[in-house]
Amino acid sequence: MNEIFGMTDLDTISSLADIINDKELSEITITEGGRTITIKGKKCVPAPLMGMPPMPPMGAGAPEPQPQAAPVKDEANGGNIVKAPIVGTYYRSPSPDKPPFVKIGDKVKKGDVIMIIESMKLMNEVQSEFDGVVERILVADGQAVEFDQPIMIIK
Repeated sequence: MNEIFGMTDLDTISSLADIINDKELSEITITEGGRTITIKGKKCVPAPLMGMPPMPPMGAGAPEPQPQAAPVKDEANGGNIVKAPIVGTYYRSPSPDKPPFVKIGDKVKKGDVIMIIESMKLMNEVQSEFDGVVERILVADGQAVEFDQPIMIIK
């Protein structure tokens, strides 16, 4: 390199600035030894969003309705099949260190939260559409599920 860190070479910096403009880059960083130089262009790239999506302001419209499990009768076993209301990832508990919403043998009432389906980084609580006892859970925790895929049977 043309002594960019010793005696600053304005031609080198000018060449790097031209590269930023020609390639429409937001910045270029060069490290040599223990020294670093960063040249920023006019075009700024927004930082990627990390973590949870922003929450709407308080009182901003009605809350979004939660997905509901579609009630379907399991004629062969006499139970109700709970199907995935959306595409996503099935979670049996609110977090890995918390107990599951329901287990086989648990009694549930209509409106009880029975699972979470994560879709597009949003955690959607799914409520039961009927009263009964959880007879079977058909998918594993963390498994991807499709719309209308059977998840559990409640008798």
